[in-house]
Amino acid sequence: MRIVGGKFKGRIFNPGKSFKARPTTDFAKENLFNILENRIDWESTDALDLFSGTGSISYELISRGCRRVTSVEMIFRHYRFIGEVKALLEIGNLNIVRDNVFEFIEKHQDQYDLIFADPPFDLKNLGEVPGRILASGLLRPGGLLIVEHGRNNQFSNLPGFREIRSYGSVCFSFFQLEKPEEN
Repeated sequence: MRIVGGKFKGRIFNPGKSFKARPTTDFAKENLFNILENRIDWESTDALDLFSGTGSISYELISRGCRRVTSVEMIFRHYRFIGEVKALLEIGNLNIVRDNVFEFIEKHQDQYDLIFADPPFDLKNLGEVPGRILASGLLRPGGLLIVEHGRNNQFSNLPGFREIRSYGSVCFSFFQLEKPEEN
């Protein structure tokens, strides 16, 4: 796993061959963050990384100057790996939460400007992920939700859907909640 941009660009971390997560490919990450560079003011962004796996997206967000990142991962080995990398990079603005994502979004109260979700592609209720996140109140009005998924998932009929980007077998669906009109 390699950090592809920002102050930690080029740093490589190896979670080991027995690690169960499917990290986002460097190619897909580079393309995603090229899009986000033109849309996000990193220094004023609070981000949430759901189904964090290796923590790859969290490190990219921090590396680019994100104000605060919360990383949610259920599997202890993955959670521990994220913590080890956090310590090696001496990151102070990364909060790692060991929890089931669906339970986390039901009980968590903070709001975020950017939410990234990378559920396992074989998750039986993967189709529910965007709707449940959007309904949770975790995304600030005007905020951006990005869901990573395989080609066999289609979310264009959901409220807030804006676009889909495909990179090989990886797709990113973008959702945005409208900001309320100011009087």
